[in-house]
Amino acid sequence: MVPSKLKNSVAEILRQADVIVDGDRPWDVRVKNDRAYLKLLGGGSLGLGESYMAGDWECDRIDIAVDKIYRANLAQYITRNPRFILQAASAKLKNYGSKKEAFQVGEQHYDLGNDLYKAMLDSRMIYSCAYWKNAKNLEEAQEAKLDLICKKLHLKPGMTMLDIGGGWGGLAKFAAEKYGVTCTIVSVSKEQMKLAAELCKGLPVECKVQDYRDVTGLYDRVVSVGMFEHVSPKYYRTYMEVVKRCLKDDGLSLLHTIASKITDLNVDPWVHKYIFPNSVLPSLKLIAESSEKLFIIEDVHNFGPDYDTTLMAWYENFEKSWKGPLAEKYGETFYRMWRLYLLMCAGSFRSSELELYQVVLAPIGRTGTYQAVR
Repeated sequence: MVPSKLKNSVAEILRQADVIVDGDRPWDVRVKNDRAYLKLLGGGSLGLGESYMAGDWECDRIDIAVDKIYRANLAQYITRNPRFILQAASAKLKNYGSKKEAFQVGEQHYDLGNDLYKAMLDSRMIYSCAYWKNAKNLEEAQEAKLDLICKKLHLKPGMTMLDIGGGWGGLAKFAAEKYGVTCTIVSVSKEQMKLAAELCKGLPVECKVQDYRDVTGLYDRVVSVGMFEHVSPKYYRTYMEVVKRCLKDDGLSLLHTIASKITDLNVDPWVHKYIFPNSVLPSLKLIAESSEKLFIIEDVHNFGPDYDTTLMAWYENFEKSWKGPLAEKYGETFYRMWRLYLLMCAGSFRSSELELYQVVLAPIGRTGTYQAVR
């Protein structure tokens, strides 16, 4: 039996964000099992996520609720929780991002199933923030993002490009076809590289299952899209040194990454356990510090709000495709987990709790003047 005082306490906290317990608006929370109250106050983000996966509470528009909660600064009630403090301390001590753990995120997340990602993403299977400035739909927005990256890198026919992360080969395929570039992709995801090799067949694109620290060779350009989130702060400098080692003296590198609005080395317990193991979000400060004395930061472009739009497009595709083979294969608990993941992230970008940066880096001593592209 959950005490009424505890229920009232949770309800009052949420009311500060205009989220009403058992209200009838799309962003209100409907409690189905009273243990949700205990999970929220006793288990932080992990308890909140697991109680939703278990069906203890419902919310039609989690994205709106999350946006409201962040804008009202209610996350403080979770971070004050003693269990959260212990989890945060443990995260700082753990050696996230080591070679031993590097392949775990590939196995748990990116190797989930190409059928899921084909259903959710655009035709090129681009699993990173799209660029919506002049786009009408997800397909146009993802192509605009790929072209934006190529233009920021000043790609020219005959150049070589290293893609660290690579996804399903969408960027490398686009660069090879549209800009005449020879590409090498390295990734910790076996399933992604298998499909990428098929999609890039006949093009000058090589796909390798490999940790970024083991890359050899020299390239005109180095790019990383949606991979730096998995590096871990302990290895940011190592990452930058690898890029510097692999980049020609007159080369350019582009880093596309989700980032925290503040420097925070904590690992979110629910995200770590169920979505992206060992992942820590960088801040712009940490990116700058890790590149110091190696690179000049030529350009920083923040289009975080575009990730909100991208995630909602993915969510719409996910919902439309769920019934049938996907539902039979993955099950109801996975559906609730994935729904929470997509909508929670959308709300986080909408509130600017999370940002999306594209950072162009040039080796110190590079000749010529960089012309920024928007």
